[in-house]
Amino acid sequence: MVAEERSRKETEQPPQADLGRAGTAVKEGVVRSLKGLNEIEADIVSLVRSAVADSLKLTGDVTGMTLNVTSEVVKGAIKATEEVGTGLILSTKSVTKGIIMGFGDVGGDVMSVAGQTVKGAVKGASEIGADVSLVARRAVDGVIEATKEIGGNVEETAKVAVSGAIEAAGAIGATALKAVREMLVGVVEGVKEVAAAALPKAPPGKT
Repeated sequence: MVAEERSRKETEQPPQADLGRAGTAVKEGVVRSLKGLNEIEADIVSLVRSAVADSLKLTGDVTGMTLNVTSEVVKGAIKATEEVGTGLILSTKSVTKGIIMGFGDVGGDVMSVAGQTVKGAVKGASEIGADVSLVARRAVDGVIEATKEIGGNVEETAKVAVSGAIEAAGAIGATALKAVREMLVGVVEGVKEVAAAALPKAPPGKT
C-alpha cells in the first residue's frame, strides 16, 4: 500500500515540474523579447531624431517642414514594420518621439511642433490605410515621452498633441474623428494626475 502511494505521488510530480519549467521558460522568453523591443525602440528614436535634425538643418524651415516630414517618416516606418512584421504600436511611438527630439535638437519649439507632428502621423496613417486611432494614440504617447525627456511642459504639450490628432482625424471623416476621440479620452487628464503626483508634498501643518 505504501509502495503504491509512493508510486502514485511520483507519477503526479512530473506534470507539475513541467508546468514550473514552462512558466520559467515563458518568463525568460518574455524578458528577452522585451529587452529586444527596448533596443529596437531606442534605435528607431535615434535614427529618426538624426534624420529629422539633419533635414531641418539643410532646409532651415523648422515649422513649415513639420507636417510633411512627420507624414513621410510615419508612412516609411509603417511600411517598414509591415515588411519585417514588427508591431505598428512600437514604431509609431518611437518615430514620433524621435521627430520631437530632432526638432528640439535644432531649436524648434516643441509645443508648437507637437500638434503638427501628430497631425502628420494621422495623415500618413490614413494615406496608407493604417489604423488611424491607434497611430494617433501612440503618436501622442511619443510626443509626451519626448517632452518629458527634454524637460518641456508635458501637460500643455499633451493638450496640443491631442488637439492635433482630433483636427487631423476630423479632416479624414466622421468615423476617424469618433475613433480618435474615443482612443484619446483621458490622455490629458492622465498627464495632469501624473504631474500632480510628482509635485513635492507640503510639510504637515503647512499649506
